[in-house]
Amino acid sequence: MSVGRLIETPECLTEGSAHLARVEPRFAAAFTETGPLPLRRRPDGFEALLSAIVSQQVSVAAANAIWGRLKEARLTGPRKVIWATEQELRACGLSRQKIRYAKALAEARIPFRDLRAAPTEEVITTLVAVPGIGRWTAEIYAMFSLGRADVFAPADLALQESARLLFALPERPTEKALREMAAPWAPWRAVAARGLWAYYHVAKNREGIR
Repeated sequence: MSVGRLIETPECLTEGSAHLARVEPRFAAAFTETGPLPLRRRPDGFEALLSAIVSQQVSVAAANAIWGRLKEARLTGPRKVIWATEQELRACGLSRQKIRYAKALAEARIPFRDLRAAPTEEVITTLVAVPGIGRWTAEIYAMFSLGRADVFAPADLALQESARLLFALPERPTEKALREMAAPWAPWRAVAARGLWAYYHVAKNREGIR
């Protein structure tokens, strides 16, 4: 099975944005407010997933602060995380639950190179088998670290709130409703996500994603 289109350059985002503007006029309006979308490509591997775990259920500012302390303490590699004491990780700002998740990730020995060529659903299945990695984290990894163009993360609260604002909905859509809502945006749903996060920033003056 093919991995589908990848987002590798700003030109990919331009192509995806043009497609979205054709199929959904509200995106055309949003893009005039957001300007060009950020590429947000990141390296793949252990550090990217650990960063995603750090970002779970905290603000962007808090996640950035915790990640900065982990980097400063040189606790972002699998062996370092395995060897670190709970006290060392807590001192960086990780909760007891996230410490357990970080250590589970370090011990999982995920075949990161193999995931580059794996279908997106296989990537997600592999990642969610690790404690602490839910579908949101796996989708964020597929989107930003693997560059998959047709991944969406409908459980993301900022995406839900941005969709509510952009589409003038009476309330935030549920994860299921937003996933269904995003189906017509294929094969550029990852560009739609970037667009909604950018619109959230414009509308709320807050970052929606690290």
